[in-house]
Amino acid sequence: MSADGFLTAESLRIPGVAHGFFTRLGGVSQGVYASLNGGVGSRDAPEAVTENRARAAHALGAAPERLAVPFQVHSADAVAIAELWPTEARPRCDALVTATAGLALGVTGADCGMILFADQRARIIGAAHAGWKGALAGVVEATVEAMEGLGARRGDIVAALGPCIGQRSYEVGPEFVAVFEGAGENTGRYFGPGRRAGHSMFNLSAYIAERAARVGVGRFEDLGLDTYADERRFFSYRRATHRQEPDYGRLLSIIVMN
Repeated sequence: MSADGFLTAESLRIPGVAHGFFTRLGGVSQGVYASLNGGVGSRDAPEAVTENRARAAHALGAAPERLAVPFQVHSADAVAIAELWPTEARPRCDALVTATAGLALGVTGADCGMILFADQRARIIGAAHAGWKGALAGVVEATVEAMEGLGARRGDIVAALGPCIGQRSYEVGPEFVAVFEGAGENTGRYFGPGRRAGHSMFNLSAYIAERAARVGVGRFEDLGLDTYADERRFFSYRRATHRQEPDYGRLLSIIVMN
């Protein structure tokens, strides 16, 4: 793993916990997936994705066979686990929490928010995938509640948001804003003027931070990095779509208790 192969959050540099927001650097994939593609849902060679995930796990001192990554569906569902499931039983959810040491929790993303959680006192960790749909539906709150179910206290929980699409890169149409208005959200706080008439720029990270504040997370940190704008380090679904590329890689974010 190269020196800049993963990023860390200051708030999660705590004893007994290792974490990393992995970039696209340091892997074995080729083409549009170059090089650390962690997405089994991509059309990348499966053996390359397996090797990339193993490299990421090893970088954090975790066993690759103990890395749990759910089948993400843009939901608000969080699942507490104590052991890794069989491949065919991978849960369809967007957040995992555990109190089991050595069990690494991972999520993938390519513009969506990836959030890592830890309660140092209770020794409980979590990982969540929060695109706009999941954030609006309540995946942040569901993750905190699942951690509480294992004995965490929300005021003791630290949450860090890794690289995701930035507001300057995220232009949306009026129908998108209407969904948030229909949910009773104050859209003036998360949407700014767009480049095109009738469009707006959405601040996903600010919205995720607001949801974390509402649920009472003790500390929230945003790395403030834009996946769309930094092609060298990050995959981006929107960038690939704008270029009409056939597919795109997925970034990995992982947390584990030692």
